[in-house]
Amino acid sequence: MFLIYNLLALLLSPIWLTWMLIRSSRRAEAPNWKERTGNYMHVQIPRDKPAIWIHAVSVGEVMAVLPILRQVRALLPDHFLLLSVTTSSGHHTAREHAVDLYDELVYFPIDLARFQLAAMSRVRPSVVAIMETELWLNFLWAAKAMGAKTLLLNGRISDRSFRRSRPIKFFYRSMLGYLDRTLMQTAGDSDRIANLGAKQPEVFGNCKFDQAVDGLDADPAEWRALLGLPEGVPIVVIGSTRGEDEEKFVVSALEPLAKEVAVVWAPRHLERADAVAATMAQAFGVTARRSRAERGRYIVLDTYGELAKVYALADVVIIGGGFGDYGGQNLLQALAHGKPVLHGPHMANFRDVASASLALGASREVITPSDLTSTIRELLQDRARASQMGEAGRRFVEENAGASRRYALAIAEAARER
Repeated sequence: MFLIYNLLALLLSPIWLTWMLIRSSRRAEAPNWKERTGNYMHVQIPRDKPAIWIHAVSVGEVMAVLPILRQVRALLPDHFLLLSVTTSSGHHTAREHAVDLYDELVYFPIDLARFQLAAMSRVRPSVVAIMETELWLNFLWAAKAMGAKTLLLNGRISDRSFRRSRPIKFFYRSMLGYLDRTLMQTAGDSDRIANLGAKQPEVFGNCKFDQAVDGLDADPAEWRALLGLPEGVPIVVIGSTRGEDEEKFVVSALEPLAKEVAVVWAPRHLERADAVAATMAQAFGVTARRSRAERGRYIVLDTYGELAKVYALADVVIIGGGFGDYGGQNLLQALAHGKPVLHGPHMANFRDVASASLALGASREVITPSDLTSTIRELLQDRARASQMGEAGRRFVEENAGASRRYALAIAEAARER
């Protein structure tokens, strides 16, 4: 499998390399291509410090790994922590929010054997831990070639990913064989990855419940003043919409409410900020951009890492990713703030959290823009109902916290076995 995978990677390189270059050209910040090709010669690891390599992908995984990193720092203060990311937005987020939690931040090498082995030979980690779904055969092969213990943290396999993966179970069985421990969010995730070939997966819970508490110290009055939102006007915060279809869906729902509410809108990818600003301006009039320190009643939150605090302002939260067929986005930060949450039906990537939240009455699923309009209006008029939803969400997050320490203890156990 190893030889076939690498042969195919080389043969298809004109396609995936072109795709990577196009995507990176659209980013505000270019990746470090030396690091992407495995050149980690600048990484200096003290001889007396064993290295631990933790890999996240982008913004979501970086934010999710923060509570794990804090716990690992406390448990293994004498270890060198290297954090890798794939995207420039993930790199920016790590620099902004995790700077005291790692010793070195790098871009993840492209998954060619030569690049991965070069990087792994430089770092020589005792433990390699991967967040959620970021499984790469050559990366895991190189880690085991260096004698590292390998762990999957906060693992999840969505229904869609499982369907796509089943026809190539032979590939996953080979790749998953390089993992020493496969630590999953839920029993369903555990069953799916076991079906793909993982040996003895374990259920550890979702560390995003721990990450969700970040931002709970935000002062709503301070943020209202900072953003220039008018006093006495209800605020709708929109988090993590994904594409043009979702943007049109949400704006058509909010347009009838434009004179009744203020809006703070944070697209999932900052490349969509211009499009969101244009859509908002067409529907609402003058629109401010947070990245330009502009203030106003309708704001695009086109910055990194502020959404967790801005949720404190919300009277109602709309979470994107589920109005279009994108698999949903994370509800937990908004729930942790005790806010009523509305989302679409396509929540496969966050199915368990969304299902539990719906069952507890902490969130509601809306199907059409008119449903979204009427539900927002209902919650703004019935503050007791909105408060009940918010309290249910807050309790849900509090009762499910603690997974981050379990993941950190697993890393510490692996490190001490070396």
